[in-house]
Amino acid sequence: MDVTPLTGQVFEPGQDGYAEEVAGFQLAVASRPAVVVGAETTDDVVAAVKFAAAHDLPVSVQATGHGLTAGTEGLLISTRRMTGVEIDAEAGTARVEAGVRWGAVLEAAAKHGLAPLSGSSPDVGVVGYTLSGGFGLMARKYGRAADHVRAIDVVTADGSLLHAEPGSDLFWALRGGRDGFGVVTALEFDLVPVTDLYGGGLYFDTADIPAVLRAWRTWSVAAPDTLTTSLALIPYPDLPMLPEPLRGKHIAHVRVAYLGDGGDELVAPLRAAAPALMDTLKRMPFSESGSIAAEPPNPHGYHGTNATVTQLNNAMLDAIVEHAGPGADVDTVLIVDRLGGALARTPEVPGVGWDSAAEFVVRALSVVGDDGIDPVRHAHAKLFDALAPWTSGRLLPFVYGEHDPAEVARSVYSAADLRKLRELKPGFGS
Repeated sequence: MDVTPLTGQVFEPGQDGYAEEVAGFQLAVASRPAVVVGAETTDDVVAAVKFAAAHDLPVSVQATGHGLTAGTEGLLISTRRMTGVEIDAEAGTARVEAGVRWGAVLEAAAKHGLAPLSGSSPDVGVVGYTLSGGFGLMARKYGRAADHVRAIDVVTADGSLLHAEPGSDLFWALRGGRDGFGVVTALEFDLVPVTDLYGGGLYFDTADIPAVLRAWRTWSVAAPDTLTTSLALIPYPDLPMLPEPLRGKHIAHVRVAYLGDGGDELVAPLRAAAPALMDTLKRMPFSESGSIAAEPPNPHGYHGTNATVTQLNNAMLDAIVEHAGPGADVDTVLIVDRLGGALARTPEVPGVGWDSAAEFVVRALSVVGDDGIDPVRHAHAKLFDALAPWTSGRLLPFVYGEHDPAEVARSVYSAADLRKLRELKPGFGS
């Protein structure tokens, strides 16, 4: 293919650097685009989009962080080199380019006594997280990151660079609609005046999982909006790099992020639920908040899905233990997030909606082994079929590896939002 008009670094199959350029965090989805543009500037993105239009090539984007590997054909725009971060301390805002990860924003904002509405891992990319409706460690206090976006720079399909702001359909669609409306090159969003929090985790042994699930459920329902919390069931391998108390055990990990005083008193009911294998709760700078979930940074092949639920009764907790606990068919990292608080309130500038009436979201994630993805899908189906009587929807940020875009769209968007998205972009989600 003649790629001479393109700017930025260009890679084609077989060339040095091509394999590294298409590799993402998700290794279970193969990617082999015809050409990759390693964009360093917005002008590179504009040139790549115009080139694709002139050659009738589909365009996909691979940013950074934990996003799905994109682009099985056509032209792939890699934005990981676009790493500019600007903090306006007086306005309390940040402007970031498309390849920025949350860790860079955490560090830059902390110098001004500010914090972003980042997620559980500092390695996650800002743009993908925000535009998919991601919510993080202060979500019950401040809502989703998408609710605090002020402006979006996006290159549309004809190569035009637009500056989308509140009031435009494009601005509405991008914040929660995520895919298909252009290549986002920069975001501007609010920061919040937070410097530290009480956070960390409590780790409980296998035999205590049922009791801890029930204690956390009761405790989290009564939680103030200043507390964001989740509970994870994790099958830890027996590896020397892991903390000795956790090696080779299937444990319950209660995660706590609390923007208030008296943290020890707040978590006392959890500490009384069972003896903890480890207790890492403490006051910490918000810039160190990635240590709360302590998620692995290494790319791997995985499949995952989720369900929002209206309650978390004992039958549901029993199903979680049966289908995602120590005796499950497939090793599964199972995470239950407490929603509510600001997540249940209508934001000042609404974007594409989500299941704001849900009380919890249940997430399942499993590594895809040599026997492929089907055993994982089958195992996850058992869990979510058991939860179906109380299920109200799904959340886009936690759908990984699905092969039916139309089914994903129907399950994550309301009928009204999906209809509007398809009016703005015919064929959206199909």
